[in-house]
Amino acid sequence: MAKKKVQTARPIEMRKLVEPGAMEISISRQCQLLGISSSSYYYKPTEPSEFQLDVMDEIYDIYLEFPFYGSRKMSKELNLREWEVGRKMARSLMRHMDIEAIYQKPKTSKPHPEHKIYPYRLKGLTIDRPNQVWCTDITYIRIDSGWCYLMAVMDWYSRRVISWGLSNTMDADFCCRVLQDALTKGTPVIFNTDQGSQFTSTAFVDILLDNKIVVSMDGKGRYLDNILIERLWRSVKYEDVKIKQYDTMIETQVRISEYITKYNFKRIHQSLGYRTPDEVWKDAS
Repeated sequence: MAKKKVQTARPIEMRKLVEPGAMEISISRQCQLLGISSSSYYYKPTEPSEFQLDVMDEIYDIYLEFPFYGSRKMSKELNLREWEVGRKMARSLMRHMDIEAIYQKPKTSKPHPEHKIYPYRLKGLTIDRPNQVWCTDITYIRIDSGWCYLMAVMDWYSRRVISWGLSNTMDADFCCRVLQDALTKGTPVIFNTDQGSQFTSTAFVDILLDNKIVVSMDGKGRYLDNILIERLWRSVKYEDVKIKQYDTMIETQVRISEYITKYNFKRIHQSLGYRTPDEVWKDAS
């Protein structure tokens, strides 16, 4: 069988156009008709120099260690490693390499104007035992086919993930299922959420009230009120998601399950005296 010829993309070829009985169209006029500048047509891209290639290798090493560095911190880190590179060059090379800092994207939670908002109950509270306070939140996970959403319920004292779930929507029913699963493993005194419409919905709040749980909600726009679960998202993304890049929901389900198991049973926390969340959960329960 003859080998199929693979066609590769080529730049637009522009030449003087001549039609019978018509005037030829100049290159500048063609550029004008296409909505591009004539300088773009004549531009010849330059290959990176040997020095730039070496710097790009260093940038890649830094990015693997500090994926949240933007061009400013990247250039400072390069300087510390004895590379004379300014922010402008660092930014240019990062764009050339198609990498950017990992940063917090727009919030996944949106308030509902008709839902009741409960006060924040954790300010000044001493949290000294498991099942005293649970918290929850939703974050997005990027996969090849689009987006999916990860919800987790965490015990504030031990940092243990009690329950979690994935969905391609952020509806209240999904959140209620994750909450009900968590309540099969224990009952907290206080349950803290943000003011997202999923968590302020009657269906979600009624589950908490029916179990005689005190409802607590973050102040508007105050993500630090639920800081522990924000740290969980940071760990999940920086230690797993951003490294592996999931393709499908099924793969994401398997990988997140593996990570949560590692997080609960193997990952030690300095704030827990270098113990795992599960050890603290069991020792204090």
